[in-house]
Amino acid sequence: MHIFNEQKLAQINGVLSPTKQIVIVAHKSPDGDSIGSSLGLYHYLKKLNYNVKVCHPDPSPYFLNWMNGVDEIIDAETQFDLVEKEILSADIIFCLDFNAMSRVGVMKEMMIESRAFKIMIDHHLNPSDEFDVLFSEPASCSTAQMIVDFIDARGDLDQLDVKIGEALYCGIMTDSGSFRFPSVTAHTHEVISKLMKGGVMPYKVHEAVFDTNTFDKLKLRSYAINEKMEILKELDTAIISLEKSELEKFNYVKGDTEGLVNVGLSIQGIKKSIFLSEGDGIIKISFRSKGQDNPVNVMANTYFGGGGHANAAGGKWDGNMAEAIAEVKRVLPEFN
Repeated sequence: MHIFNEQKLAQINGVLSPTKQIVIVAHKSPDGDSIGSSLGLYHYLKKLNYNVKVCHPDPSPYFLNWMNGVDEIIDAETQFDLVEKEILSADIIFCLDFNAMSRVGVMKEMMIESRAFKIMIDHHLNPSDEFDVLFSEPASCSTAQMIVDFIDARGDLDQLDVKIGEALYCGIMTDSGSFRFPSVTAHTHEVISKLMKGGVMPYKVHEAVFDTNTFDKLKLRSYAINEKMEILKELDTAIISLEKSELEKFNYVKGDTEGLVNVGLSIQGIKKSIFLSEGDGIIKISFRSKGQDNPVNVMANTYFGGGGHANAAGGKWDGNMAEAIAEVKRVLPEFN
């Protein structure tokens, strides 16, 4: 919580006002942390009578649609003009769960053009200088955890309730791999305790996120595991790949492959898991690993135009699937 020091908080308190228009923005391809941190902060600010909107690059995946307030998120994929209007008229923009404007997709240009006071709260490495105030904590397991710390630093823990807390719990739970990753600390569990005191029942969030499978999704995952998983024993690595035609065969919708990369990592003896999927004209790549001595973010950054955390990173390949897999296999020994 030390990053929310008195000097920076005073700067934030100096610009926050119920008369100002506040917009909350998160990264493209939303996940539990970007949605959870956005809605947690949204409900908190609304409770304090601030004028606040949430604008995201694209819609929430279906398995997060249970969250209170998700229907109030305006997304640029379906309402571009309205999002642009909100961004360009905003006085303050909270930039959550991303470290550079390049992460907001079609909203990048409007975000750069906006004259709003921009506040970044994020846990990714190497934040850019595009923000007016930065709260950067790469050691944090999630941005949602940082939002709880932000609320705490402002002396407002008594404002925590179920609406705020469930969103933030979801963000922490999903970005920490259900509290499995090395980024989970004693402080993480202290934060969860605060959310539970505010009325959050963890089992309800777990059920809402993980017990929403469709039959098509389960068939896709079964196909990916049975037919498309390759084990590289000499490199302690599992690779899963799905091309666009394969996704379409199982009526893929956004969110159906969420967490699939972790299946490979669950295999005994496997220390790295890599998932490649075809979409938006590129090959998207997810990297996961076990242990502090087995990072994947450097590989993602060096060869696949991406980055992220030591044990969880992302990248892309501008080419076909066969080329992407070949390149992954070529560079893997360098990081073993």
